[in-house]
Amino acid sequence: MVRRYLHDIVIALEAILANKLKSMLTALGIIFGVAAVITMLAIGAGAQQEILDQIKMVGVNNIIIEPIVDQSSSSGGGEGDDGEKESKKFSNGLNLLDVKAIAALLPTIKQVSSEIKLNSFVQHNQVRRPTVLLGVDPSYFKLFNINLKRGNSFSNHHEEYGQAVCLIGANVASLLFPAEDAIGEFIKVGHAWLRVIGILEKRDVMVSSSSAGLGISNTNDQVFIPSKTMLVRYMNRAIVNTKLPQSSGIQMFGRGRGRMNMMIAQSMTTGGDEGTATVQNYNQLDKIIVQVNETEMLEPTTEILSRMLLRRHNGVADFKITVPELLLKQQQRTKDVFNIVLGAIASISLIVGGIGIMNIMLASVMERIREIGTRQAIGASRKDIVIQFLAESTLISIVGGLIGVILGIVLSRLITHFAEILTIVSPFSVLIAFGVSAAVGIIFGYLPAKRASEQDPVESLRAN
Repeated sequence: MVRRYLHDIVIALEAILANKLKSMLTALGIIFGVAAVITMLAIGAGAQQEILDQIKMVGVNNIIIEPIVDQSSSSGGGEGDDGEKESKKFSNGLNLLDVKAIAALLPTIKQVSSEIKLNSFVQHNQVRRPTVLLGVDPSYFKLFNINLKRGNSFSNHHEEYGQAVCLIGANVASLLFPAEDAIGEFIKVGHAWLRVIGILEKRDVMVSSSSAGLGISNTNDQVFIPSKTMLVRYMNRAIVNTKLPQSSGIQMFGRGRGRMNMMIAQSMTTGGDEGTATVQNYNQLDKIIVQVNETEMLEPTTEILSRMLLRRHNGVADFKITVPELLLKQQQRTKDVFNIVLGAIASISLIVGGIGIMNIMLASVMERIREIGTRQAIGASRKDIVIQFLAESTLISIVGGLIGVILGIVLSRLITHFAEILTIVSPFSVLIAFGVSAAVGIIFGYLPAKRASEQDPVESLRAN
C-alpha cells in the first residue's frame, strides 16, 4: 500500500518537472508570502530586542528629572495680575540640595545621582579631540548599567573633596592611549588636568534623538568626573545671577573665576531687552536620575517628586519628569500592534498564493483529463488520483516555502545592512512560515485533487 502511494507521489513529481515554468509561476505566491512573513517577524523581533536593550541602558525603574530652560514657558505666567505675580516667583532650579532632599525624604528611592554636562576638549600629548564632560555621582554607573573594563570607579572621597580624577570611555582610551595603559595617566580636559582612574567597557549603542531624550548617551566618547569636581573646577551655574546688565562685566559673579566664568555666562545668555542679558539656564544640574525600588512604585513616586520639586522651586514648574521604562513599554506595545498588522498583511500573500495554486491545479485537471482517464483505465483508484494531485500542490508549496525562507533571510540581512534596522530571524518564525506554506498546499490542493478523482474514465478517454 505504501509503495502504491509512493508511486503516486513519483508521478506527481514527474509532472512538476515536466512543467518547470508553470510550477515555478504557481509557487511565486507562496515564495513571496513566506519571505514577507519571515521578514516582518524578523523586523518585529529586532524592534523588541532594541526596546529591551534600551530599557537595560536607561536602567530599570529609573526616573529622569531635567530642567526646562525656556523660562517663558516654564514660569507659568499668564495675562493680567495673576500672570504678573507668577512671573515674579523665583526658583533656584535643579541643584544638589534637591538631590539630597530626594535621597533623604523618599523611602521608595533606591539610589539617586546628579548629572552636569559640558562640551569640551580632551587632550593627551599631541592628540586632541572634542568630548562631552559629565559630572556625576558614584551611583551613576549602576543606574545606567555602565561597567568598568579596568581600574576603579569614583569613591565617596573623590566626590566629597572634588578631586581631579576621571573615568574615560572606550573610544577615548583607544584614541589617547593606543599603545599604553591609561590608568594613572593625566589628560587635559578643557583647562584642567585630570588623572585617569578607570576605563569603561565599550557599549554598542546607536543614539538617536528619541533615545537621547530617554537618557541614553554614547559613553564610549565621554569623560566622567565627580559632580563636585565639575562644580569646583569647571562651572557652577548656580552662582550666576538671573538678570544682569551687560556693562557689569566680571562683577556679575558673586564668587567669580574670571575669564572662565565669563565664558560660561556668555554661553548661557541670550539677548533680552536693550542693555540686558537674560540667563536662560540657571540650573546647577542638567539632570537628576532617580531609581525606584519597585516598578509598581514608578508612577506614585513620580507624582510625589513633582509635588516635592514644585514646593522646593516656589511653585515654578521649571522641570520635567520622564519615566523611560514606561515610555519604552508603551512604545513596545505600539510596535507590537504594528507588527501584528504587518504580519497579517504578509499572511494574505500566503492565502493569495494558495488561491493561485488551486486555480492552476483546477486548470491542470482540465488539461490532463486524458491522463487521468488513462490512469483510471489501467487500474488507478480515485484515491490514487487524489494523492497524485494533492502531492503536486503540496510539493509546489514545500519547494516554494523553502525558497521563500531563503529569500526572507536574505531580505532581513539586506534591511539590516542598508536600512540599519535591526532584524532577528528566529527558528520559530521560519517553522511557522514553512508550516503554513505546506498547509496551504494541502488545503488549497484538495479541491482540484477531488475534482480530478471524480472524472468519468470513459468521458476522460473520449476528450480531445
